[in-house]
Amino acid sequence: MMLQENYKLSNGVEIPKLGLGTWFISDEDVVEAVKEAVKLGYRHIDTAQAYQNEAGVGKGIRECGVNREELFVTTKLAAEVKSYDEAVASIDNSLKTLGLDYIDLMIIHSPKPWANFLEDEAYHEGNREAWRALEDAYKAGKLKAIGVSNFEIADLKNILESSEIKPMVNQILAHISKMPSELIQFCEENGILVEAYSPIGHGELFKNQEVGKIAEKYQVSVPQLAIRFCLQQDLLPLPKTANPAHMKNNADVDFEISEADMQSLLNMEQIKDYGDASMFPVYAK
Repeated sequence: MMLQENYKLSNGVEIPKLGLGTWFISDEDVVEAVKEAVKLGYRHIDTAQAYQNEAGVGKGIRECGVNREELFVTTKLAAEVKSYDEAVASIDNSLKTLGLDYIDLMIIHSPKPWANFLEDEAYHEGNREAWRALEDAYKAGKLKAIGVSNFEIADLKNILESSEIKPMVNQILAHISKMPSELIQFCEENGILVEAYSPIGHGELFKNQEVGKIAEKYQVSVPQLAIRFCLQQDLLPLPKTANPAHMKNNADVDFEISEADMQSLLNMEQIKDYGDASMFPVYAK
């Protein structure tokens, strides 16, 4: 069963192969979402300071009835935090808000502040400062693993060339029809696990008839096909839902996509428009 399988990070920490994303789930609703997910066998929950639901995620973790050590909790340093002191305070604030003694994985949410995401300024110095704060929190035992999100190759090189500890994870937008292969290969060569957020293309894959036909062939849903596709690419998918029936369906991916179908999915025309989500910079690139 997929929910019982793990990847191993470069520092030896095990991370469940499938996680529950919580973007756009309110602080109030996320408590039950976490509890339902854990009841179904999920052990990996992904949140962020920017989601404004860390308190609810922490409450769900504390009340779910499973030992803390069995759960893997990820949160993200706000994209706007680009100084050491601010990052230190921000890490401690996440621990306090979550109400946890440690965080399993903390990552820099973006190499650039969201308001400047599409601009040329790289924020290399700010990212080095934020990374140094993550390294110190990691050494202090507050964080079990550290990483980044939305980092391109140049952003990763900036950290790799100046840091003591390498990022263990890079969480990026990756799904059928959008596989940034060069970036993924660079991560793999440097021992960085790639996590795939929006593995169902923020819902846009439902509109793709070819994807629908391949899903039908395997008698699975489009989300199941999309999640399995990521897993067969050695990525860690993070489908987001508060619906227990969808959580259950998303985890039922013990089937194999053939090599020929994987090639078809890999070569599919890229989504150009993410609908309402196109207002968010990560979908607008």
